[in-house]
Amino acid sequence: MPGKKVLFVYSRGGAPLEYAFPKIAAKAELHVLALKPPPTHTEPLWSPHCTSVTPHWETERTGDDLVGLIVEEAERIGADAILTLSEYAVIAVAEAAERLGLRGAGPNAVNSRDKRRMRQVWEDAGVPVPRFRSVDSAADLRKAFRELEAPMLLKHAWGAGAIGQLVLETEADIESAWAQANEAMIRARERGYTEMQVAGADADFLVEEIIQASTESWWDADSGYGDYLSVEGVVAGGVYHPVCITSRIPTIPPFTELSNLAPCALPEAAQREIERVSRAAVDALGLDYCGTHTELKLCPDGKLSVLESAARLGGVMVAAEIEHCFGVDIVGMLTDALLGEPIDPPERMLLDTDATGAAGSLSLIATDSAGRPWTEHPVWDESLVDWTGVVDPGTTVTAVPGLCIPAGTPMPAYDLSTGALGYGGIFMLRAASADTLVADSYHVLDNLEALLAKGHESRRTDA
Repeated sequence: MPGKKVLFVYSRGGAPLEYAFPKIAAKAELHVLALKPPPTHTEPLWSPHCTSVTPHWETERTGDDLVGLIVEEAERIGADAILTLSEYAVIAVAEAAERLGLRGAGPNAVNSRDKRRMRQVWEDAGVPVPRFRSVDSAADLRKAFRELEAPMLLKHAWGAGAIGQLVLETEADIESAWAQANEAMIRARERGYTEMQVAGADADFLVEEIIQASTESWWDADSGYGDYLSVEGVVAGGVYHPVCITSRIPTIPPFTELSNLAPCALPEAAQREIERVSRAAVDALGLDYCGTHTELKLCPDGKLSVLESAARLGGVMVAAEIEHCFGVDIVGMLTDALLGEPIDPPERMLLDTDATGAAGSLSLIATDSAGRPWTEHPVWDESLVDWTGVVDPGTTVTAVPGLCIPAGTPMPAYDLSTGALGYGGIFMLRAASADTLVADSYHVLDNLEALLAKGHESRRTDA
């Protein structure tokens, strides 16, 4: 669109810049306000698509100060739209857009960020959610433990990527869990993975009953899929457009995700019920213009429980999965919607029968598929890993540069409270079918430690 400008507000999380920036730049002149240092090792891949990059991470901004900074930068460049793919900048960007009279998530964006508020909105609207309590101290947690039914999950109210999540089995777990969760949030802040607009948000937690999830009325017993999935979509002018479902293999303790897989291979009737419940959840949040990523648990007897719904596009390589499987550029669609251009979303949510091939995001993590930690923490180097004979000959496995630790970096250790902080990065898998994709996801996770060790040993021998 000649003459139009987009201000992209960069912070941690979201799709890799080398994927997202060409999509945005194809729609308008792209200017970047960097609230955190963008990845330097992939700069040659993303920077050519930017008209300007303004660094602004030396002094941390919060609240009105942060919103004012975004407004000032948008006015300076004459932005026609403001966009972020980061969970942690959603509210600030929404408020800045409102001040400027631009399209954005709107005044209810906080409903998609504060999980305490989100749960209450859904409970009031009759959307199925787990029973929960807000907790601000170990004493609050102890009181909530006596009101709810164990086991239960302690989680951060503004968090993402399972950071600061811990399972409570007994009252004796409370003091230790509270300390570990708060320590995890300190580490998250140090690495830039915390809410930016709301001052003091690091101290906000909730605890909820763990949903009695099951795959029995959904997947075949040997499918390899987990009891958890998400619906990806876009809201434009307050109207929700679900695009597709992405599936998962089972999480590892406490509930850390290992994968995101498309297309979803459930029967159409099951997918349409998921679509219906996700629509009720998104509609209840009252959003205006934004991407959506709505997570649901599968329960016995064909029932569902909604976990959360973000007012931004799915992270990791979700957008790339959607494009690979369905030919839909969801980043470009969202950019058009924010710019006031017409969009052409699917009339109904797309199914596996609409897909050509399969694709997934898979965690580069120092555990196997069951969550058993590696015995060593070798230096990461993709060039040492040979997937021949491990995955299907038609499957490709590629480490995503903008989401991975640089080659030569030791693999981070994984523990129960670190969640996404324990990732070394993300693999992108492309396969011929959904069945092949899920099988190869297990093959990658269960063989990576040995393949990396073999590669290091071969290099030492050759030297």
